[in-house]
Amino acid sequence: MAFFDLSVIAIYFVVVFLIGVWVSRSLETSEDLFLAGRSLPWPAIGFSLFASNISSSTMIGLAGAAYSTGIAVANYEWMASFVLLVMAFFFIPVFLRAKITTLPELLERQFERRARVYYSLITILLSIIVDTAGGLYAGSLALKVFFPDLPIWQTCVALALFAGLYTAIGGLKAVVYTDFIQAIVLLVGSFVLTFLVFQRLDFSWASVLSSVPPNHLSLFRPLDDPHLPWLGTIFGLPVLGFWYWSTNQYITQRILAAKDTENARWGAVLGGSLKLIPLFTMVLPGVMAIQLFPDLPHPDMVYPTLIKEILPVGLTGLVVAGLIAAIMSSVDSTLNSASTLVIHDFVLPAKPGISSVQLLRLSRLATIFFMVVAALWAPFIGELGGLYFYLQQSFSILVPPVVVLFVMGVFSNRKAYGLGFSTLAFGHSLGLLFFLLNQFDLITIHFSISAGIVTILSFAFFFLLSEASETPKDKDLRFYKEDILPTKEVAFYQDYRLYALVTFVLLSLIVIYFR
Repeated sequence: MAFFDLSVIAIYFVVVFLIGVWVSRSLETSEDLFLAGRSLPWPAIGFSLFASNISSSTMIGLAGAAYSTGIAVANYEWMASFVLLVMAFFFIPVFLRAKITTLPELLERQFERRARVYYSLITILLSIIVDTAGGLYAGSLALKVFFPDLPIWQTCVALALFAGLYTAIGGLKAVVYTDFIQAIVLLVGSFVLTFLVFQRLDFSWASVLSSVPPNHLSLFRPLDDPHLPWLGTIFGLPVLGFWYWSTNQYITQRILAAKDTENARWGAVLGGSLKLIPLFTMVLPGVMAIQLFPDLPHPDMVYPTLIKEILPVGLTGLVVAGLIAAIMSSVDSTLNSASTLVIHDFVLPAKPGISSVQLLRLSRLATIFFMVVAALWAPFIGELGGLYFYLQQSFSILVPPVVVLFVMGVFSNRKAYGLGFSTLAFGHSLGLLFFLLNQFDLITIHFSISAGIVTILSFAFFFLLSEASETPKDKDLRFYKEDILPTKEVAFYQDYRLYALVTFVLLSLIVIYFR
């Protein structure tokens, strides 16, 4: 890489670190560290939602999947837009009215402590060994394309150390404001790359259409498609998407940190609109690469090849900085959320009188501990092969009963105390059964479809069990019809519902065109 490219990357690192140091000066309490003092404005929330979700493996994986199998992989992206809109209307007012710090805390309020502990432990485990370590490993592989002499383990340690330090120092506010910068870098870099790739094709969409296999530009694939059948898109992705965007601590922590309900809703709508962009800036460039580079040995080489072969000096550094930003924005989010869960779901219930100074010290120690664990685990992921793929599939096992509890907890007044742990145990056992039957070829069901089936059966289990319960559920946290309205009188152009409608219309047009 040219000196100017390296300079751009160096400037990015300096700016991110300075933000972490600057933010740390305003931290006084644990709420400042975990929820940014509940002061986040909607632009910071929206851009942070987008950046924390986009990892280096996402950027490389979306382009690679589009190159090899088609654009159906973009279903995960537009489904996120839909889920965030649903969250803005129905779940955000409940979450903020509850004044919770962690999502498992809501399960204890509505069900029982066992449900909170169970879900919190699972979330912490997956955050560190799958999300954080996976992000570090994928990021190290991505950087190795541009810096071939970088050893994987040293790169993992360096990335973890950098992200862990500014996260421990500045907490969620540092994470969110660095995410804001990282999202801008991501968007600008990906837009520039897409423009230059399309320019190589003389801005001819007809040329793109003529160079791809049949159904490559279709979002809905046949029922026997091994990657993502249409039934899985309709039946399973809403379940997986709802869990990720509405009940996953490291995503929803930004919503919980909003200064008020309106800022939280505007942030969710902004995040939903931004999730429409990756189809055009990360997925379609992978399709365009079929004509430009038809003989690549591996799909994951698509995005790095486009960067190396298409971008001029300076812009290469910008896009590589975007890749690094994607790594940082995922790692810092998972580290912060894991330490938040430890402190609020385990330390505070055991020691309610602990001082703010001690909480700050413990939370920073927890962040550093998780940073070390993820850095040590990440280099071994490449040697695990299929096992890591199974870990990723574990989400389809763990998600369904969690979705049931949050939906029923918010919308239903059915008798519920004591049902949380039972529903989680039932749903996870059933999901594990489907997983094992698939592994031994006793049934052949795509994991997205099995996730939908287990969700329906978990809903039925909860309903039947609640009929036999005699303890009424606390109704204080239920969703009410008036919650859809803005919290104060606003002009029509300031109403979040208008922009949610615009986002939904754009989403619908995209799905209809690429159906």
